[in-house]
Amino acid sequence: MKQAGIGIAVAAFWWFLLFSPWTAPYIPFWIGMSTAALCLFATAYYSRAQWCFGLNWSWKQFGLGVAIAAALWGVFWLGDKISQLLFDFARPQVDLIYGMKDQSQSWVIALELLLLIGPAEELFWRGFIQQRFAERISPTMAWLVTAAIYTLVHLWSFNFMLIMSALVAGALWGLLYRLRPEWLPALVISHALWDVAAFVVFPI
Repeated sequence: MKQAGIGIAVAAFWWFLLFSPWTAPYIPFWIGMSTAALCLFATAYYSRAQWCFGLNWSWKQFGLGVAIAAALWGVFWLGDKISQLLFDFARPQVDLIYGMKDQSQSWVIALELLLLIGPAEELFWRGFIQQRFAERISPTMAWLVTAAIYTLVHLWSFNFMLIMSALVAGALWGLLYRLRPEWLPALVISHALWDVAAFVVFPI
């Protein structure tokens, strides 16, 4: 659990730097996000190197990943429409998130999300943190605790829509990992594809 605690501290540190109003203006977001992703992956790899080589990558996992990403995009599309009906601030806050695209070219962002940021986050949060908690407490509690931590590290953005997005996405990916841990490759693929779809190709 000490290693998991260190990993969570690393994530909290980077998310504070990247999203807090006191530090974010001074850090190139996509360079910082890629560096953070490398740090998260390195922490997970150092702590649980054996599973990095034991994942079952297959066409079935790829198909599941695509289906999960598409379903999650649909959930967020519907959530966006409902939130706009309920909250006047919803769309402006979403637009602030999409404003991050102005800091780099779209194809560069897409590659970063697809090949580094999405996979690293999923391997870290589900493959390392949630799994480590599941070994010490119950798998269900591990899912809830990990989803809560994943949400809390986004609090420094002070962006309600981003925080709720982290809660929904983290809870759904975590639930799937709770029910089917052998689907971790599919979750990695879905996270990468969903990031690119929702942020670059088919913005919500």
